[in-house]
Amino acid sequence: MDAEWSKQHNVEMPQNFSGSEETYAVRNTNGTGPFIVTKRDPDIETRLKINDGWWGWGVSDPKTNVTEIIYTPIANPATRVAALLSGELDFVLDPPLQDLGRIKATPGLKVVDINQIRTIFYGLDVGSAELRHSNVKGKNPFQDARVREAMYRVIDVDTIKKKTMRGQSYPAGIITSPGVHGFTKALDSRLDHDLAKAKTLMAEAGYPNGFEVQLACPNDRYNNDEAICQASVGMLAQIGVKVNLLARPKSVHFKALKNGELDFYMLGWGVPTLDSHYVFSYLAASDGSWNKTGLSDARIDELTKAMAIETDSAKRDAMIQEAWDILKTSNAYLPLHHQVIAWGMSDKLTLPIVPNDSPAFRMAAMK
Repeated sequence: MDAEWSKQHNVEMPQNFSGSEETYAVRNTNGTGPFIVTKRDPDIETRLKINDGWWGWGVSDPKTNVTEIIYTPIANPATRVAALLSGELDFVLDPPLQDLGRIKATPGLKVVDINQIRTIFYGLDVGSAELRHSNVKGKNPFQDARVREAMYRVIDVDTIKKKTMRGQSYPAGIITSPGVHGFTKALDSRLDHDLAKAKTLMAEAGYPNGFEVQLACPNDRYNNDEAICQASVGMLAQIGVKVNLLARPKSVHFKALKNGELDFYMLGWGVPTLDSHYVFSYLAASDGSWNKTGLSDARIDELTKAMAIETDSAKRDAMIQEAWDILKTSNAYLPLHHQVIAWGMSDKLTLPIVPNDSPAFRMAAMK
């Protein structure tokens, strides 16, 4: 940020976002972009007009014919869709999957979709000596690799894709998605869905009748997140694992996860760097800030540090492959699927959809 502007308006330090602080920088722009904020009413409306003098027009981008953007926050998903269907809105970023058919069938509207750089999965606390919310006392059933494999095998991700996700997902074998460096189709292959094998593994682990555990999920973060968890509850019951579902808003869910309060939880992970090191450093390394599984593997730690500074591509790729092999084999994370994103919009609007789910309105065109 421009030093003179920051000093002039006393915004040399970032705002305290979690404390709802509003500095001058919150409502005023600094720098030059393709659009200029003309009105800012949080939770009501934000208006932007085109910056005709933006340096990028004709250099990096052809000039858009969109002269004004009006952001209208609508908290209720059904209300958002209704506004799109009525013509009140030209674009909705996150229409519910169950409404995509209605949008497609409405004259003047269309749906575009793409694979998102985000994978949805479950994490298991394999580090604690005893789970917090289980009827198993004195030991942790998740520390038995046979239990983890059984849970993996009994969750039918193809059924979740068909019934819960309405086809808008791709079953995952690892906890990162296509497009991330280090991802391979071989790594992304899954263990077979096999109920009989899962029951055998549970019996071998000493839990022929299963056990009780809590599954914590957000209910407003990922596509059909609570519904995915509900489907998993029924599947896990087939091997005697009685799951008590705790579905809460993301603000509560992620706070509890960061505080290390969860035994069995849903998480989704995007990779802005498009490199596997990002996944390992946060989710697999012993000191990873989002590694709440308790997984601690000396070799993964060693590889994560080494790949951060290795300049030989072939050597670094070998490190990534080895780290993925270890993490995948551990089943400390149970991969579910790679998320698909869909946007609903007027058929008069042309706007390229991108995997990071961030619309670049400077590239928009209206008929």
